[in-house]
Amino acid sequence: MLDYNPLACMPSSEELPDSDETPVDNELQDLIPGLLKAILAMAWAERMDWFFGVDMGVYYDPYQPAIVPDGFLSLGVERFYDENLRPSYAIWEEEKVPILVLEVVSQTYRGEYSTKKDAYANLSVLYYVVYNPTRRRKPRLEVYKLTNGVYQLQDGNPVWLPEIDLGIGIERGTYQGITREWMYWYNQQGKRFLTPEERAGILAERLRALGVDPDSII
Repeated sequence: MLDYNPLACMPSSEELPDSDETPVDNELQDLIPGLLKAILAMAWAERMDWFFGVDMGVYYDPYQPAIVPDGFLSLGVERFYDENLRPSYAIWEEEKVPILVLEVVSQTYRGEYSTKKDAYANLSVLYYVVYNPTRRRKPRLEVYKLTNGVYQLQDGNPVWLPEIDLGIGIERGTYQGITREWMYWYNQQGKRFLTPEERAGILAERLRALGVDPDSII
């Protein structure tokens, strides 16, 4: 009897489009998840069991178009495939649903509070994070946790995510020379992780204190 492997009939991630090719209409949709990914790459530098995708297609059904969150985190997967990295994220290959997805609301709503929210719940994504930078009277950051198939809004800023062993929140800071409200990762004590720029700045100050010109180091 022949062994039947249903995965062999599925297209691979290399054969699928890497995004929906919809251009972002707000630069923050790229910068905010990019910053989270950069911080995580330093905080979890020794870990090889995670992946953070930015504007990447997440495929749950080979016959349906991908869902493309602004950012998403998966645990228990390979951090790197090879030097070509991931072109897309196919759940039937990874065998892991993202544990967290992030949507940054632009000037034009794209279903962040309706269709996308329902889609992520149907996929059993544990945490759904929505950041709306234009809000004034309502919270700009909303973190939802899936409980009994329904997303429940979590209190606090930052919000502790025990299954990820990180907190997520917003505060004012400077990234790429831009001072505004940014999203960061936090430890359990509520202290945020430094950005790569902040780490480099601290190192430069320490070198100057030792009488070493940071620019002289190659």
